[in-house]
Amino acid sequence: MPDLLFHIFPNENFIDLCLYQYGYEKCDPGHSFGPAARNHYLFHYILTGTGTLLADDTKGVTQTYQIRSGQGFMIFPGQVTTYIADSNVPWEYIWVEFDGLRITEALSMTDFSKNKPVYHPRNKELRDKLAEELIYITHHPKESSFHLIGHLYLFLDYLIQSAHSTQLVSSNKMSDYYIKEAINYIEQNFQNNISIENVAAVCGINRSYLGKIFKKSTGQSPQEFLMNYRMVKAAELLKLTSLSIADIGSAVGYENQLHFSRAFKNNYGVSPREWRNQHKCKITYQKSASRSHSFMDYLKALYVSF
Repeated sequence: MPDLLFHIFPNENFIDLCLYQYGYEKCDPGHSFGPAARNHYLFHYILTGTGTLLADDTKGVTQTYQIRSGQGFMIFPGQVTTYIADSNVPWEYIWVEFDGLRITEALSMTDFSKNKPVYHPRNKELRDKLAEELIYITHHPKESSFHLIGHLYLFLDYLIQSAHSTQLVSSNKMSDYYIKEAINYIEQNFQNNISIENVAAVCGINRSYLGKIFKKSTGQSPQEFLMNYRMVKAAELLKLTSLSIADIGSAVGYENQLHFSRAFKNNYGVSPREWRNQHKCKITYQKSASRSHSFMDYLKALYVSF
């Protein structure tokens, strides 16, 4: 096996769970990375060797952790960390960068936090299955996006089971019902001119309470989720269709093209036109009798596919 494997996931259009980067490294003695902060969650599993993790806690104080094979560590978004391979027995690790709508809720079922970033598996069998999923993902970068996301779900399941918290988490709370209702309404109506007040009204609660429970469960505000959902749909239309920028903006709830382009650039870092040029698929379309018919066909196909 090479000393270093690094892969970038080609498709960010997954909402509940998304893979960003993943890889493997057999480090040289004393090799270090950081200090740095990430935009997403980053998990390392140590296959062999040892090393040191320096990680800021919730108060911004740097804590030091010694980590060995069979353990791992979780880096949270925005958390400043440095990790250093041992000078005598440098570690060999496999890692994955991920994020998603339900990650905050999923990790709440474990003991992980910025104050407790070290992975101490409670079950050897589950730990080994977790490692197997990470190794599989790293060695199969050419598999389809859905295939890799499926294995990422298995990794997350083994992670939660093997690092579960001693605190019981209720899955039948009314807040869970409200959040599911809110997400369902957004997914069915994102193309319309809806507001968070509309979402809260459908759930039968006020906007303030919806914002509180939604943020706690998903790590995003309802407004952020709505905007991100619209941007994911817009990116798919840019990639898979030849619709105009204005039509795509309208299809995801933006009647003003300028407002749509500004929101898209804030989310992806480039304009819709630039993003299309970078990601455009070569697809052959059948000419339809009218432009409006073609437009609706595109939208119907897109919405059914999600």
